[in-house]
Amino acid sequence: MKKKKYNVAIVGATGVVGKEFLTILEERNFPVGEIRLLASERSAGNTLKFKGVDETVQDLAHETFEGIDIGLFSPGASVSAKYAPIAGKAGCIVIDNTSQFRMDPNVPLVVPEVNPGDIAKYTKKNIIANPNCSTIQMVVALKPIHDKYKIKRIVVSTYQSVSGAGKEAMEELSTQVKELFNMREPKVEVLPHRIAFNCLPQIDSFLDDGYTKEEMKMVNETHKIFGDESVKVTATTVRVPVFVGHSESVNIETEKPIDPKDVKKLLAKSPGVIVIDDPKEGVYPMPSDVAGQDEVFVGRIRRDDTVPNGINMWIVADNLRKGAALNAVQIAEVLIKDYI
Repeated sequence: MKKKKYNVAIVGATGVVGKEFLTILEERNFPVGEIRLLASERSAGNTLKFKGVDETVQDLAHETFEGIDIGLFSPGASVSAKYAPIAGKAGCIVIDNTSQFRMDPNVPLVVPEVNPGDIAKYTKKNIIANPNCSTIQMVVALKPIHDKYKIKRIVVSTYQSVSGAGKEAMEELSTQVKELFNMREPKVEVLPHRIAFNCLPQIDSFLDDGYTKEEMKMVNETHKIFGDESVKVTATTVRVPVFVGHSESVNIETEKPIDPKDVKKLLAKSPGVIVIDDPKEGVYPMPSDVAGQDEVFVGRIRRDDTVPNGINMWIVADNLRKGAALNAVQIAEVLIKDYI
């Protein structure tokens, strides 16, 4: 007999994604019994509201996860590496938003609109990985196309907001803008260079081949989520001075003949996708418009005439919601519906 309510722990509760977990659980009326908010020792004792009640943040270091059904994790990767297995052994099913377990062959990497059946593999470790934010929005838009036309190659350039680097990066952008308007040289402490009125072609550290870890996440995670390593993927990821919302310029080449009008019709009826595409009227998705929205928005769908079966498109989503907290809660919804 299924439970009517589930005890939920949020690890990293005071971070931007942790707070978004609380908002989305409440918005979607997830059947929460006990809510347990966990963070570092310095955040313990603070309170956050959930359904109008002040909930006290507890020290993660003292947590056993006994009695917890689902753990929504969004701390640092090293914290997840330590505590997610502890939670899993205690019977808690962890949905982890960090990069720690994404490429673990014994941990499913899931986007519910794309590969919900992979959730069943959680039993190996009691851990499910949430993909990278930029990967999530791209595969939601591309999986219907891949299923119908078989994508051969993906070239993606991202324009990622500072919230993807955490609340400290958001604060740094805000502070730098103020400093520049007051004719003062801003400090650079969180991101590699000044982000205000600038674009940084670096997210995460560089690898020996010149790509960044963020770029290779998009390559490797797309292969795992699609279950198809034959798709060639190359990425350039860029940090831009936007607070919330990631944008992507995506070029694909397919095996089968493909027409932009058919792609628009296909995506318009695909789960989790909204097509906004009337460029003559200046209508296309922008991060300022999609902040706070759950769907992945697609526009600028047009033919690439340089290859036989090519399409260009523009993909935008709220990285804190669909790119992180919402995707994790959607996984939890499938869990309680079909598995626990």
